Amino acid sequence: MSEEISNIVLSVDSVAILYMTGDFKDIGLKEYLMRKLTKTYNAHQFWAVDGISFSLEKGDMLGIVGVNGAGKSTLLKAVSGVMTPTRGTVMAKGKIAALLELASGFDEDLTVRENAYLRGALLGYTRAFMDEKCEEIIAFAELTEFADRPFRQLSSGMKARIAFAIASMVRPDILILDEVLSVGDGAFQDKSARKMREIMGNGTTTILVSHSVTQLQALCNKVLWMDHGHQVAFGEAKGLCEAYAYYLNHMGEGIPAALLHQGISANTQDE
Repeated sequence: MSEEISNIVLSVDSVAILYMTGDFKDIGLKEYLMRKLTKTYNAHQFWAVDGISFSLEKGDMLGIVGVNGAGKSTLLKAVSGVMTPTRGTVMAKGKIAALLELASGFDEDLTVRENAYLRGALLGYTRAFMDEKCEEIIAFAELTEFADRPFRQLSSGMKARIAFAIASMVRPDILILDEVLSVGDGAFQDKSARKMREIMGNGTTTILVSHSVTQLQALCNKVLWMDHGHQVAFGEAKGLCEAYAYYLNHMGEGIPAALLHQGISANTQDE
C-alpha cells in the first residue's frame, strides 16, 4: 500500500468549488451595504464543481470530458493552484505547469521573440533556458519568418501555436492543458499530439481537456467524465471514451450505464 501511495503524484479528494453570484457589480459598494443591512441583497450560490475525486501516477495522461458547463476549466484552476477549493483537497508532488488561457501573458506590441521570453518568464523559465530554447520554440510553432514581427500581426491560430510551443518545452512533473491541442491545422495538431506523447513518455503526468473524443482516446490512458459539476465516472480511457461518445449521440437517453465497464469508478447523478 505504501508503495502504491508513493507512486501517486496528484490526488484530488472530494473537491468542490462554490461560486457566489449577485448584483454587486451593478449597484456599487454603498447600495450593496445598504441592501445587506436591510437583507434585500440577492445572492445566489452555484456549485461549479462538486465532489470530484481521482488520483494520477507518474506518466499518466488524464483526459477530462464533459459538455459545456461541466466544470472542467474550473477544476483545472483548482488543480493548478489558481483557485482554492471550497471543500476538499488537492495534493500534488513536484512542479505544475498550466496552460489554461492561450491568449494570456502576451504583449501585442512586442515581437514574437520578445513575447516568447515574456511568456517563458511567466511560466518560470530562466533566461538561460530561454536563450537555449527560444529558436526551437519559434521553429516548433512554425513562426520563424514572423519572429521579429509585432505579435499583433499574428492570427489567433499563430498565437495559440506559440503558446503551446512555449508550454511544451518545459519538463514539469504535472502539465495541465485546456483545449490547446485543437489549435492550428491538422498537421500542427498531429505534431502537437506527438509532442504530448514525448512528454508523457518522459514521465510527466498530464491533464488534457478536449472536445475531441478521438484525440483523448489516442493520447490518454485515463479519463474523467464530468457533468454539471459532478463526477460521472473516472477510469480507463477506452471504455469511458466509448461511453461518452455514445452519450453525445444519444443525449436524451441519459448516462449509458451499460457501457461503463467493470473497473470504472462511476458516480452517476440523478438529474
